[in-house]
Amino acid sequence: MRCRRLLLFGAVTIGGCVRLGPDFQPPAEPWVDHWNTPALEHASQRAQYPDLRQWWQIFADPVLDRLIAESDAHNSSLKIAGLRVMEARAQLGIAESGRYPQLQQIAADSVYLDRHQSGGDNPVNSHLWQHSAGFDIGWELDFWGRFSRAIEAADASYFASEANYEDVLVLLRAQVADSYFFLRTTEARLRVANENAKQQYRNYEITEKLFNSGQTAELDLQQAKTQYLGTLSTIPGLEDQLSRTRNALAVLIGQPPGALPLVVDNTALIPLVDRAVLQDVPANLLLRRPDVRAAELNVAAQGALVGVAETDYYPALTLLGSIVWSTDSLSGTSRSLDLIGGPSLRWNVFDYGRIANNIRVQDARLQQLIEAYRDKVRQAAREADDAANGLTRSLQRERILREAEGAATRSLALANTLYREGYSDFQRVLDAQRALLELQDSYLLSRGDAVSNVIALYKALGGGWYSAQPKVDAATRQQMEQRTDWGNLLNDPTAEQTASPLPNQVKKP
Repeated sequence: MRCRRLLLFGAVTIGGCVRLGPDFQPPAEPWVDHWNTPALEHASQRAQYPDLRQWWQIFADPVLDRLIAESDAHNSSLKIAGLRVMEARAQLGIAESGRYPQLQQIAADSVYLDRHQSGGDNPVNSHLWQHSAGFDIGWELDFWGRFSRAIEAADASYFASEANYEDVLVLLRAQVADSYFFLRTTEARLRVANENAKQQYRNYEITEKLFNSGQTAELDLQQAKTQYLGTLSTIPGLEDQLSRTRNALAVLIGQPPGALPLVVDNTALIPLVDRAVLQDVPANLLLRRPDVRAAELNVAAQGALVGVAETDYYPALTLLGSIVWSTDSLSGTSRSLDLIGGPSLRWNVFDYGRIANNIRVQDARLQQLIEAYRDKVRQAAREADDAANGLTRSLQRERILREAEGAATRSLALANTLYREGYSDFQRVLDAQRALLELQDSYLLSRGDAVSNVIALYKALGGGWYSAQPKVDAATRQQMEQRTDWGNLLNDPTAEQTASPLPNQVKKP
């Protein structure tokens, strides 16, 4: 008996000490540690403010600040990402329950027995009630790390859902800013088209009067009309583009399509930012990107699942116990109370390759996620380099077009003067008007491209990943708590609970 107790104590002691499967190794690329590019150095500068988490403040636009605040509070994609975090927390709770007895069952039976026994030497007729109650418990010891690896996988998946939530924040804020400045660019292009159409209509009226009085040929009249109608035809397309952008922006901030009271009329040119302000070296910012962290956490979760699959190779030892009480309604019969307990060993010896192939499946998935992580890092670096190059080139183009616009404005004034004084034909006026409209439109687009590249650079480096707001808003939380008992899972975790399980991850502030 003493030996059995020692054996049982030893089994419980070493249970969970062996963890099969690969331990997590960061799948980092050597080049990432010191990664930088000349384009990125030229397009960025090191400073503390504005904070990379609120990079849009670099534009100093109160309307943009309000739009991003509205999107944080009401965007459906962000709410879904927050609810997926709650789902992952519940899944982690399911995995953690494996630390405790897996079977805990109370059973109670009460049956009526009506027996009629005929023939033989002792025919019997009996009517009785039989009652029984029992409690069964089964606890599989975590010899090979089946449950601890499952908890490790669920823990990594939970933090991956946190990183995915932050990635949605990054994408949402960049999309709101990009849509807002595209809206302002389209409004400016529409104003330019309307102003040029008005000027061209006046020229058309003048040539019409001159033609009617016989002072000019019909060719001038038709050319003026053609140019006016051509410019006029671009206005419906710009208005449609403006309406679509406004509707897209409304949906991003959680409003129905239509008017946007938050977006006030602003006739000023959109601001130009020649450099992004960074608080850390690009290599660290690249690895801090939420989608990169999520990819790394997916590797960690899958690596733990390889260990779970490997535990099927080995026997499972379960401690079983039961307490059973039974009685019946016959007089003179005894009642019984049984206490049952002991170990149970299960070992799937003939698996016909099922276990081995399941391990191979899990390992292949692990390698896929490793390659996906490496590709994610390379794509992130490409996005940052492309945005930095785009910013530099769009600023160069903006400076050239700004000078060209001034020259085109002066050229139109000179062409009008020469035409009125009779030193030039009307074709030069038309050419100057056409060139001015094209350059003004191109100039506005170049400014929009520059701003879009600034936004893309911040997005590529993971800017805007942090939010102090709860992942589940008060109204949604109240609705869910009325429907289901969520305990404290809907509460935001403490700072200690938000620390990443991976050794090379940056903790949140």
